[in-house]
Amino acid sequence: MSHSILDESIASHTTPSTPHFTPFAVTTGLAAEAAERISHYPSNKRSATLPLLHLVQHHFGYISSAAIDWVASSLELEPIKVLEVVSFYPGFRQTAPGKYHIRVCRTLSCAMGGSHQLMERLCELTGIDRSQCDPHHHPIAVSPCGNFSVEFAECLASCGSAPVCMVNDDFHEGVAADRAEELLALYQPQTTA
Repeated sequence: MSHSILDESIASHTTPSTPHFTPFAVTTGLAAEAAERISHYPSNKRSATLPLLHLVQHHFGYISSAAIDWVASSLELEPIKVLEVVSFYPGFRQTAPGKYHIRVCRTLSCAMGGSHQLMERLCELTGIDRSQCDPHHHPIAVSPCGNFSVEFAECLASCGSAPVCMVNDDFHEGVAADRAEELLALYQPQTTA
């Protein structure tokens, strides 16, 4: 079976967290939302590339090769043009993150405040191995259970309360490495007695 250049360039391989996300499929609701977003750019559909990619990632957790093909088709573009956008912006994920995706700021204030030690501790507590991470092409590492993933992020805009991180859309300030276990406990399933 031969692979296209697009297939070889997209990092959407299976991760332990893939079962937490619905596989990409074009639903009536998704198509309607996409059409609405495209309608904002009547003279240049290509300008809707970012809004459509955000829509896909919001619904499916990451952007697969099938999603890239659909966005390209929706905008009457070659898939490589959409892949260029996906691979340029670090906020777009090409592999499934964990159910709880942790982005640790690594810029100067946070690095000096201990963000690298925080990352090490988070990985230790969740069993994540970052040895295969490539900050440009494969920045996300997923725990064996698929519940957690980590990646370094550029400035999260709270230098005065370093180190900071985000878990999904939740912002956390002053998370020193010795508070990593406390942070993770916020995202563990609660058991009832």
